Amino acid sequence: MKKFSLTDLFIFIVSAELTGAVSALISGSFSSLYAEIRNPPLSPPGWVFPIVWTILYALMGTGAYLVYRNEDAGTERSASLGLYVIQLGVNFLWSIIFFRFRLFSVAAFTALVLLVLAAAMVNEFRRVSRTAAVINLPYLIWLTFAAYLSFGVWILN
Repeated sequence: MKKFSLTDLFIFIVSAELTGAVSALISGSFSSLYAEIRNPPLSPPGWVFPIVWTILYALMGTGAYLVYRNEDAGTERSASLGLYVIQLGVNFLWSIIFFRFRLFSVAAFTALVLLVLAAAMVNEFRRVSRTAAVINLPYLIWLTFAAYLSFGVWILN
């Protein structure tokens, strides 16, 4: 196990947060589109999303850091971090597909793919660090809700 490094933890969290920030920047103004479209029942107000995503990206980065620290995990560590990067890439694309290009059907299926990848990531995290898996459970719950919202927007619009 690597010694705790606040710098490394900070790098993991900031890189996850930057993924979301750059995706949001490329996506354009989400608030105007969110106000224009018909949303499914249980849709939260638009201001909720940036708050939730900021927390979730911090948890993702922290989980990835905990996995990274466990040098004893070998190939499981590599597989975990590989899935983390892949799901983070799909996460990055979802906002662009939905908000920039308004491809609601593609965004809905991308949300489903993201949910599957994140579940696989959490499962791999569990093999390396139980804590890393547990702190990413809110992410899985939110992605389930996000997939519902994505499919709802596609169907209603």
